[in-house]
Amino acid sequence: MARRRSRAAETAGAALLLLLSAACGSRLPESDFSRSPAPTAARAQPIRVGIISSATSPVGGGAFTGPRDGAKAWFDRLNVRGGIGGRRVEVRLCDDGGSGVGNNTCVHRLIDEDKVVALVATTALDYAGASRVSRARVPDIGGQPIGPAYDTWPHLYGIYGSLAPRDGRPGWDGRLYGGTEVYRYFAREHGARTAAVVSYNQSASAAYARLVERGLKTEGYKVVSEQVDFALPDFRAAAADLKAEGADLVFDALDTHGNARLCEAMDEVGARVTAKVTNVQNWTSTVPDDYKNAPVCRGALWATGSSRDYEDVARPAVREFRKATEGLETHSQWQLEGWAAAMWFTAAARSCAGSGVTRACVDGYMDRSQGYDADGLLLPVRFERLAAPPATRRTCLSVARWRDGRGWVAQGDMNRTCFVVPQLAYTP
Repeated sequence: MARRRSRAAETAGAALLLLLSAACGSRLPESDFSRSPAPTAARAQPIRVGIISSATSPVGGGAFTGPRDGAKAWFDRLNVRGGIGGRRVEVRLCDDGGSGVGNNTCVHRLIDEDKVVALVATTALDYAGASRVSRARVPDIGGQPIGPAYDTWPHLYGIYGSLAPRDGRPGWDGRLYGGTEVYRYFAREHGARTAAVVSYNQSASAAYARLVERGLKTEGYKVVSEQVDFALPDFRAAAADLKAEGADLVFDALDTHGNARLCEAMDEVGARVTAKVTNVQNWTSTVPDDYKNAPVCRGALWATGSSRDYEDVARPAVREFRKATEGLETHSQWQLEGWAAAMWFTAAARSCAGSGVTRACVDGYMDRSQGYDADGLLLPVRFERLAAPPATRRTCLSVARWRDGRGWVAQGDMNRTCFVVPQLAYTP
């Protein structure tokens, strides 16, 4: 089965944002959207789910709302078509403000007061309430692994799966593991040999940069390290250096604003690269605005992830997502992953229709949901509890490239873009 992109990027990248700012079948047939028979009085009660998002986090408005919006779009559409067995899904939203205190408040409200059956598409900057969710045995389905919670606690099922024991400690003895598939892809498919890594002189940024550098060196790259001052960054000097070193790729440990300024500086000095590589969180339709002053660098933007390109409307499942979300001002890969998380919950709830849609039944389905792919929107997801981390894994990834006038264009089939790569340890 395929492994998702490096957990290192997901965990360290989110920590950086905070500090910089201060075997079950996976396909849901079309019948799942068909109208259900009129519910009886006993079945008319809604199925209540909760969605926690850091909608007003210190990182900035909208940074963590994509999964929420995608999941809500799925449930809205599902309810119009009759819900689950004649029962509508009632969505309770909670904004935790990006803080641990706020997160615990949301967890208490949704679990203890609102009595939700499950959490769906959790996107929390500080998932402080994760242990409480686990102790209550509430399944958390398809959450974004911004921190280590989804590799720590049972009953939490991240959107990319997990092989860790999930016994209350992160990963294996406090260490998580991530692969080098992104770096292998650009070396094998595009002949890249030299990579620049640009970071701030700030602890989280520098730590993430070292992690990227380690992965690149493992894959045989010459690595050019560029560090700029956080308060007064000289991006032009960094851009000139990476140009002089002949960098093929540019990775970064910067915030969105820093990325845009770096791209502008690269255009100014004439630095041309094979790819300026970003991640799933920045795989959005806002690229023209974010990089409006860097047309050349913008044309070199690539994104990697673990889900089907939201622009790939030739795929029926993507087309359905886009039709349901056409009213949104912007589109993003995180929205598609939130939609997939809601699909996942729906599959679990439908499996419980005979015995009752309870927390325990939904959790039992999730614990057995090996190979779930949300009708092809996700790389097949695995949940195992391995006693020791694997030294290598066959990992797959989705890749897209930005094209002005066309948006993000998928590069190959994510189920076939696969490599056997080493797994590198890191401490979250």
